[in-house]
Amino acid sequence: MSKKEISCNGATGTLYGLGFVGATVYYISLATSFWVGVLGFLKALVWPAFLVYGLLKHLGM
Repeated sequence: MSKKEISCNGATGTLYGLGFVGATVYYISLATSFWVGVLGFLKALVWPAFLVYGLLKHLGM
């Protein structure tokens, strides 16, 4: 048996985690009711999609 080399980059997971926490705090702080807070939490799970969409919209693509 040969030993397989596994390379992991933890920086992307850390970046996503920090972005998730920041987005959760942002969306929940703007919530006016419980269900809007739940929606904010769900939005925080997919914050990279909103980021890419806004960037592409800004660039006119």
